[in-house]
Amino acid sequence: MSLIRSTGDTMPETQDAVENLVASVAMETGDLVANPGADPTNGLSAVEHRRRIAQYGYNEIPEKKPSPFLNFARKFSGPTAWMLEAVIVLSLVLGNYANVYIIVALLVLNAVLGFFLEQKASKAVDALRQRLRVNARVLRDGSWLVVPARDLVPGDIVRIRAGDFVPADLQVLDGKLAVDQSSLTGESLPMEKAPSSLLFSGSVIRSGEATGLVLLTGARTYYGKTTELVQFARPRLQAEEVTARVVKWLFVIVGLSLSAAFVVALVSGMHLVDILSLALVLLASAIPVALPAMFTITLALGSVELSRRGVLVTRLNAAEDAATMDTLCTDKTGTITTNRLTVTGILPGDGWSEADVILYGALASEAANHDPIDRAFLLTAEERGAPQDRYTRRSFIPFDPATRRTEAVVEKDGTTLRVAKGAIVAIAELTGTDPARLREQSGGWAEKGYRTLAVAAGAGDDPLSIVGIVAMQDLPRPDARHLVGELQKLGISVKMLTGDALPIAQETARQVGLAGTITGAEEFEKVKEADPARASALIEESAGFARVYPEDKYAIVRSLQAQGHIVGMTGDGINDAPSLRQAEVGIAVASATDVAKGAASVVLTGEGLENIVDLVLVGRMMHQRILTWIFNKVVKTFQVVVFVVVAFLLTGQFVISVFGVVLLLFVIDFVTLSLSTDNVRGSKHPDSWEITGLVRSSLVMGVLVVIESLLILNVGRGPFGLAATTSGLQSFAFAILFYFGIMTVFVVRERGHFWDSAPSIPLLLVSLADMGIVAVLLTMGVPGLVPIPPAATLTVIAMAAFFSFGINDTIKYLMLKRWW
Repeated sequence: MSLIRSTGDTMPETQDAVENLVASVAMETGDLVANPGADPTNGLSAVEHRRRIAQYGYNEIPEKKPSPFLNFARKFSGPTAWMLEAVIVLSLVLGNYANVYIIVALLVLNAVLGFFLEQKASKAVDALRQRLRVNARVLRDGSWLVVPARDLVPGDIVRIRAGDFVPADLQVLDGKLAVDQSSLTGESLPMEKAPSSLLFSGSVIRSGEATGLVLLTGARTYYGKTTELVQFARPRLQAEEVTARVVKWLFVIVGLSLSAAFVVALVSGMHLVDILSLALVLLASAIPVALPAMFTITLALGSVELSRRGVLVTRLNAAEDAATMDTLCTDKTGTITTNRLTVTGILPGDGWSEADVILYGALASEAANHDPIDRAFLLTAEERGAPQDRYTRRSFIPFDPATRRTEAVVEKDGTTLRVAKGAIVAIAELTGTDPARLREQSGGWAEKGYRTLAVAAGAGDDPLSIVGIVAMQDLPRPDARHLVGELQKLGISVKMLTGDALPIAQETARQVGLAGTITGAEEFEKVKEADPARASALIEESAGFARVYPEDKYAIVRSLQAQGHIVGMTGDGINDAPSLRQAEVGIAVASATDVAKGAASVVLTGEGLENIVDLVLVGRMMHQRILTWIFNKVVKTFQVVVFVVVAFLLTGQFVISVFGVVLLLFVIDFVTLSLSTDNVRGSKHPDSWEITGLVRSSLVMGVLVVIESLLILNVGRGPFGLAATTSGLQSFAFAILFYFGIMTVFVVRERGHFWDSAPSIPLLLVSLADMGIVAVLLTMGVPGLVPIPPAATLTVIAMAAFFSFGINDTIKYLMLKRWW
């Protein structure tokens, strides 16, 4: 498939070919007027409707949903689940059935929690789609009814009018319409539709009213294939990749430590069973069992915060993906621009003023038609205070594709005035003016892609003369330039994708501050044929593309992803749906079609794109919270693994039991989920999951903590005399690992010094409560954890605080500044 196909200046030039194609498809399937039961007077009967539902199915693109049972079963597969299952097997081999029960419960809890959160997110998306459901007016058994658009079948008679979505591919039976197909083609100007014309599903009726016959529904519509691409578009899931990479490094830490212990054990003649018991302890300590929950809770809380700012997240991963997004592909019409024509230039004729041009253009317009050109004149006249109310209209001739103009006869103080507006060629012919001269006068506007029209007027039966020329443009939204600037400051490359002509795209890019080249279809095709590798580079280098088709947007997103970019895509139309779904961050604007909103992972509830910066900033804060949890987990795992191995080799004792390790998972890993509420500052550049750099920094911190932990352990073995009993030493070691683990959270949560920002109230309160509860448990004792003197616990707290905040924080600050 060609990435960008060469076309004329605008998509509608292919209209006849498209209509012929749809008509031929409809003929082949027997869905035209000749189809039995298609009755323009009475519509289909209820019986015939049921038969056709069975034959054609509902008017929707079926969504393939995986079995919930398979989804739940998959929770027992993956890096975290495999580590838990390995611990279960080792426990069975060693006959430690108490550990088996504990780990099985942990495994099931992890699976149930993940499954429940996924199902809840899925239901939220379904609820959104229900809220966005489109209805249609249909003739059934001689009566007009309002039914869900999904119930339409070929042969139904429907009524459509201004403001409606076209619910299926239709053939106009009677009436005249102006149809906005920008959601399908990217072309901002409406198309005129008369009897026998075809309307495409997803278009919007701008003016007029008509009766239509349903030809094609669901996936068989011309653009149904475009929406079907949504089913196959699959973004990469950052959470799954990150979890796998973290687990890999934790395995490396455990594997290297066990290898060292095994070598020493062979030399010293230790039993293999002791090494297996050690492996059990180390594997249990390395399981990031709370990491999936940390991802989910952080993303869910961030999504709630975004909803308060007018951003609805329909796929939890999208908010975090926004933190790593480095490229934003944006549609032009209705996304960067207002999708509304505005008068941007006036060139009066000899003897006329700008006020005359606007006044007479407005007099030749009709508000009831909702025509975008008419509306532009009327709004400009109102803004300038043109005295339209002094004129009385006697007649009005609406726009006709054959004449390409509108005309009106008005009267003021007994004087009759004829006014007209339309295409330059049409008005030149009406006034006997040389069209080449008019084009030359408006040449600068044409080069910028502006829509140019001429206005003419004449008194009574006198010939009309040129009053002036007007330039119109679909202007950028008021916030568009500011948005582009903010995103670029945040390190995000913005690329505009549009079906409009190259001059229009270039002028829009200039107005919103898009730096770089806008590439046209013809230029790209030449590069692609000569050097495919250069074509891929051109996608990355260009600030945008003109004359792109729906499948081209999808291909551009995939090409950028193949080059390692995290891609966001904004859009509002059916033609944007596949690329919205494929992008890591698919953003549907407020005015988007239901198909686009269903495909997107983020829906803006406010007008324009003002919430995109909020999405990025909140996403980056969420990223920092998750990163802090991972940083702390790697440091803690290294501390536990190396500390336990070294202590075992030095003393011949296990300084912590499997029960103690599992208890640490709950009192540290799950308690520190409160990091999801922490006060953090987002990065000024796109974040990345640089796990290797994070692990390197974590290992340095881990070495410090291990050395400090061994020093504290020596205090427990000496002054407190805990070396005599393994159980007492295990409780003391548990205290060391716990309090270092909690305090390390407050060291690593801030990339500067720990005092540079205050932790959130929930994090502080939960951590203090956790420290107090563990102090009580150590004093009172519980099964699997014998009591130790309060003085021993206080000593551990004091020494861990001194090492963490007095030494480790300074080394962390210098290390991160240099390496990460």
